[in-house]
Amino acid sequence: MRRRFWAWFAVAAGCLLVAPAAVAATVPAGPLNLLLVGIDPRNDYTAPLADSIIVAHIPADRSGAILFSVPRDLVVPIPAFPKSGSPAQRTKINAAMALGSRIGERKYSAAQGFELLARTVGDVTGIRRFDGGAVLNFGGFRKFVDAIGGISVPVDQDVVSEHRKPDGSLRDRLPQCPGHDDCHRPYIGAQKAYPKSDEPVHFSGWEALDFCRQRYGLPHSDYDRQRHQRQFVKALAKKLKRTVISDPAKLAQVTAGVGRSLTFVGGGRGIADWAQALKILRIKDLTGVGLPGEALFEGGVYKGEQLPGTVGPFFSAVVQDRVGPFLRANPGVVTVDR
Repeated sequence: MRRRFWAWFAVAAGCLLVAPAAVAATVPAGPLNLLLVGIDPRNDYTAPLADSIIVAHIPADRSGAILFSVPRDLVVPIPAFPKSGSPAQRTKINAAMALGSRIGERKYSAAQGFELLARTVGDVTGIRRFDGGAVLNFGGFRKFVDAIGGISVPVDQDVVSEHRKPDGSLRDRLPQCPGHDDCHRPYIGAQKAYPKSDEPVHFSGWEALDFCRQRYGLPHSDYDRQRHQRQFVKALAKKLKRTVISDPAKLAQVTAGVGRSLTFVGGGRGIADWAQALKILRIKDLTGVGLPGEALFEGGVYKGEQLPGTVGPFFSAVVQDRVGPFLRANPGVVTVDR
């Protein structure tokens, strides 16, 4: 189901967050868990893979939020999903969105794919039910950032674009890789660079999307990319609260710009309910958390990523709504973003 974008707690693609439904209901007391997914569908006839998976945990006292990324290449059991005809299988978690999304011959539903992805993420984390969630594609994320005038974020390491030239146009491709195919790293020529900066750097929509997609050349590859995505989520949330949520005209402009790029799953709850429940959330207390994933090899062949057993107590802390005390008592089990 597609809905209007939910005010100040949003993100995507990559980097993304939540949107509101228009039905009156009461947001429950207690902790909330939201599942935020970025996808890169090239058209309506391509099964969407989950390129970015972020869980937002909001404690019962609404004292901020914890954002943690689930590695998209995490190898997990994906349950059978009769709606799409997908059998149970063991593969990378980003495939759950695609496996669950099929609704007909070359027809796919992001909302239906979200169901299977949420179930799979729940099996990994122990979160039995997500209170809300959103799926935002790359184009929508770019439009959204532009609609709010861009965002400013410090750059914590040198990043070079795999996809874009300095002027934002697509990089040239190797002659043997003329189109979208299976070529590994097919791009050549000049690259857009994002030098390290302790001072906030202003990003337009295409720059924000491009930056959040990069992993090649980074010392921790996709784990660095996950951190950058969480940083942009935080920056987006702060700017939305500061410039959009209090201006109905601006909110209407921003949501209209996102359009069909966003799929929202709200549990029958509307914008007024979410705003009322979360208006006391302290944006400055958004905390990003990285999970300690590592490569999984089977028979000497790389299959994807895995999580060590030591991360289990962190998931338990999320389910039991005691993440803050856990992080203070167990430094080093997960990585807290600076």
